[in-house]
Amino acid sequence: MTMDALTEAARPHLLRGVKLKNDEVRKSWVLLAPERYLRLNAISVDILQRCDGESDLAKIVDDLAAKYGADRAVIDNDVRALLNGLLEKRMLGL
Repeated sequence: MTMDALTEAARPHLLRGVKLKNDEVRKSWVLLAPERYLRLNAISVDILQRCDGESDLAKIVDDLAAKYGADRAVIDNDVRALLNGLLEKRMLGL
């Protein structure tokens, strides 16, 4: 999948077998996949909780820009960076 696939209309979602989980033992959020474990920061969790396959990228970015009172272009860039990394790791679908 190319990075061009991440359009404003894309509806990102975690692929089957990938789970967003609050790890109580380590007191942090993690992304679990077969043979993979990614520790997440709070903003990454906020982004991934919106990746439900129903919300499109534009809505996710708009929601986060409103929540954090941040410039939409900055939020868009950060969201795309995270999601593109997960696309490359085959943990995210569109």
